[in-house]
Amino acid sequence: MLLRSILPVLLLAFPLLAQTRVFRVDDTHTVLGFKASTLLFDVPGRFTRYKADIVGDPASLEGAKVHIDIETKSVNTANTTRDDHLRTADFFDAAKYPKITFTSQEVRKDGDRVVVKGTLAMHGVSKDLELSFVTAEGMNGAGARTWSYRATLPLDRLDFGVGADSVAAKISLKRQLELDLLLVGFFEEPPAPGKQGSRPAMKGSAPVKK
Repeated sequence: MLLRSILPVLLLAFPLLAQTRVFRVDDTHTVLGFKASTLLFDVPGRFTRYKADIVGDPASLEGAKVHIDIETKSVNTANTTRDDHLRTADFFDAAKYPKITFTSQEVRKDGDRVVVKGTLAMHGVSKDLELSFVTAEGMNGAGARTWSYRATLPLDRLDFGVGADSVAAKISLKRQLELDLLLVGFFEEPPAPGKQGSRPAMKGSAPVKK
């Protein structure tokens, strides 16, 4: 009889057991990358400084919130001369547009994938896009439960005006890029009320200077 009396209460409380967690990025393995193509060869690159704020229930991520700030000048293609050129007004114009941001509008589960719809703001232009992430969960080498999310997406750089007026880009650079995103990290309980201090900055995800 006691079980029957408390069962409805337990069923009502069950949804509350799904608690929101904060995703702490593992910057050693996370990659915010891209691949550009010229007429002769591909140019892989990545952004090395960013801040990712991701909050949600790791069981499904339904309704999660995602916001990523990327430091534009941290673009890195393993070629100093090329990277300096990419930071100029010919391409990203990092002095005028110091940040690239992505803010989610909707996060939902779709089979074994997580679909994130949001707005990418880059080079003074904002566009909505949809990212479909392949998910994985397991223990890393140190025995810590780890989650990873990987997505690729074609992107037209001219939609954002990147390289639109560059003579070099017009001669040899194709307009289609491919985003290659790998988010790896750990879900942790959110800070207790009154202890909302900023989390320690990590090597790859240092807070973007405003």
